[in-house]
Amino acid sequence: MSISKESEFIGMKKISGVVGTTLKLMREHAQVGMSTKELDDYGGQILTSYGAKSAPFETYGFPGYSCISVNEEGAHGIPSKAKILKEGDLINIDVSAELNGFWADNGGSFILGKDIHNHQPLVDASKSILHKAIHSIKGGVKIADIGQIIETEAKKSGFRVIKNLAGHGVGRSLHESPDSILNYRVKSNHQRFKKNTTVAIETFISTHSNLAVELRDGWTLVGNKGGYITQHEHTILITDNQPVILTACNGIWD
Repeated sequence: MSISKESEFIGMKKISGVVGTTLKLMREHAQVGMSTKELDDYGGQILTSYGAKSAPFETYGFPGYSCISVNEEGAHGIPSKAKILKEGDLINIDVSAELNGFWADNGGSFILGKDIHNHQPLVDASKSILHKAIHSIKGGVKIADIGQIIETEAKKSGFRVIKNLAGHGVGRSLHESPDSILNYRVKSNHQRFKKNTTVAIETFISTHSNLAVELRDGWTLVGNKGGYITQHEHTILITDNQPVILTACNGIWD
């Protein structure tokens, strides 16, 4: 969305703080032996305490307050009583919500307990690539150029990008224009980031796959060539200089 007055900026700061705090607390709450449904319910309680509503549930009727993807699941994992977290699991939590007509989105991948499966290099690459991409964004920068940065950095780290998942505009709804802030460069895309707009920037970094495919449950996404996928995401306000990272409190770079 385009921020044209102080009240809109305040509204976006507030909901971004809510989703950022929820993500941080859910990550800290996760433990071995817990079901993803239990973790999701905890996140739902936090959102409710702020008066916020789950964006995926409100927008798409998603069966959970947040998307919790484990190991080979790349995105949109459905919280389940049957899915029990284990030591060394690669977990992604994506939290988006609405409050007072404003929407924000953020997410992050992390390893539960000890890194017994050596997922840390993939997690670290995703986080650092998101950092470089976001700090390269300002008004007038081509969206395709940010995609090129993400893919180039992924290749340098020995990984790939998922080409059919993307960041997006956010603000008055969960997904707004620009609706495809891709993780690679599309030469024909001449769109530029606009000053005073809010967008959600996401990295989708993988070990083997370049596309996400949907499972029979109608939600969960996995890689088309197997392996693992990490995602990190911030909602930001674009300026003429460095962007304002509205979801910074989620601590994914800490």
